[in-house]
Amino acid sequence: MSQATTHPRGDRAARGIGGVVPVLAFAGIVVAVMQTLLVPVIKDLPTLLGTEPSNATWVMTSTLLAGAVSTPIMGRLGDLFGKRRMMLTSLAVMVVGSLVCAFTDDLLVMIVGRALQGFAMGAIPLGIGLMRDELPREKLGSAMALMSSSIGVGGGLALPVAALVAQHADWHALFFGAAGLGVIAMLLIVFLVPESPLRAQGTFDVAGALGLSAGLVLFLLPITKGSDWGWSSGLTLGLFAASAVVLLLWGVMELRLKAPLVDLRTTARREVLLTNLASIMVGVAFYAISLVLPQLLQLPSSTGYGLGQSMVVAGLCVAPLGLTMMFTAPIYARLSSKYGPKITLILGLLIIAIGYGAGLGLMSAAWQTIVIAVIVGAGIGLAYSSLPALIIGAVDASETGAANGLNTLMRSIGTSVSSAVIGMVLANTATHAGPVDVPTMEGFRTSFLIATGAVAIGLLLALFLPGRDRAPAEQKTQLRASSEEEANLERAEQAVRALGGFQGRVLAPSGAPLARAKVTLIDHRGRQAGAALTDGEGRYALEVPADGAYVLAATAAGHAPHAMSAAHPGGERPVEVNLALPGDSEVLA
Repeated sequence: MSQATTHPRGDRAARGIGGVVPVLAFAGIVVAVMQTLLVPVIKDLPTLLGTEPSNATWVMTSTLLAGAVSTPIMGRLGDLFGKRRMMLTSLAVMVVGSLVCAFTDDLLVMIVGRALQGFAMGAIPLGIGLMRDELPREKLGSAMALMSSSIGVGGGLALPVAALVAQHADWHALFFGAAGLGVIAMLLIVFLVPESPLRAQGTFDVAGALGLSAGLVLFLLPITKGSDWGWSSGLTLGLFAASAVVLLLWGVMELRLKAPLVDLRTTARREVLLTNLASIMVGVAFYAISLVLPQLLQLPSSTGYGLGQSMVVAGLCVAPLGLTMMFTAPIYARLSSKYGPKITLILGLLIIAIGYGAGLGLMSAAWQTIVIAVIVGAGIGLAYSSLPALIIGAVDASETGAANGLNTLMRSIGTSVSSAVIGMVLANTATHAGPVDVPTMEGFRTSFLIATGAVAIGLLLALFLPGRDRAPAEQKTQLRASSEEEANLERAEQAVRALGGFQGRVLAPSGAPLARAKVTLIDHRGRQAGAALTDGEGRYALEVPADGAYVLAATAAGHAPHAMSAAHPGGERPVEVNLALPGDSEVLA
């Protein structure tokens, strides 16, 4: 017997839209704040910590390295043990790190605390994975866009607030504020965000985590310190070579494991590989403007090109970068629904290029920097919002945490490369202004040209991504591209046959099978008892915890949701239930 489309799962989803999305987006913003928390006081860190400038840079570098390492690790742990649980763990570690920093002026202790703060970057892909598992398809696009953009939003909004605090209070207050935000985010998640029922098969790959961590540290360390050590020095080149060897051995090991930390076969798929490479370029473009504009605004007007603004005003001028990224999230959902995430990514990259091109001639007034920030922010917002949709569309649901963790890692590598290269350019083109060296207009413009070049490479990569429309046979190849996905489906069907449950197919009005439709099992109390995604032939398999009455609810992109009641008599024999979805939905998919 068919029911109306307003069913317990729909009611839960409606409640989730009011709580899950803003809470997870807020958590993402809190995590991203850690990246720019100390930017307003970065030039004063050597004095504040009583150390040399080269040593003080480790206060920023440690956060970057820890964030890069933690994202794929926390993504995999979330897939295995629960995304909500691991998200709370990430935020708890961040709170501990903030409190460590708040009570010290010692360089080494500060570096440890900042590394713990950076560990929370793993919460971004976990939040995207939770949205994928909990929200209906018609709301997923704008929700993921908002979560993905939170990286830029948090970084942009933190600048003026952190500058205001640093200018009028002791700088340790920044860390107390960060700890407070982390506690608030944790409480909101505990009370408003449910745990995902989806779990990946296998165990956690400890050796893979250690190998990836070592390889990334060896790679990112010379990138962040190459300007100090010299790009052709033995230490820099030796670390790059060691990184290549470690990552190569790590890759060979991962390919031989049944449950690797990163499924390199999935990562090597055309969609995933090109999206991750494009993510690096977007990361370069995002961080370049964050480095250039604050310095240009704060340089004294006596230089002939500096805009002579205070720390707080400079932060306010750059804040529209993050605000615009936030406002583009709903725009992205509409564009992506109509044209697909590939076109949205291309459009975002084109807007970024326009912004940087305009910036080459608009650097003579504070209002001009705001215009640049708005244009570039809009482009980065569209580009960042497209990335998780492209990744999720190419991987199995049980892999979304790890896959988005790897994608966030690619962005971190992009920001690391941007920081190192732009820092080197500004240092090599600096001029003497009294006792200190200051960046020149030539250095600023060269930095913008480098960012524009990165955008051009990203645009080229995006053009080679598969289009939205493809033949059904190609869809089946994409959705069933790896033997691991086949094995996961077979294990689910075996479990249903052994324990009893529901199985069947999800079909379109024409009778064609619907791939990657979500089927949710709801018990007689209205609680979710299980969930599964259909394979390329529209098949699903769900276990039941006990015999009795259930509701099977199915949702798929471009179709209205549908629910059907069914009873399981118990025993080992599965019950066959096919779900035919109604016609195209009026809502965004």
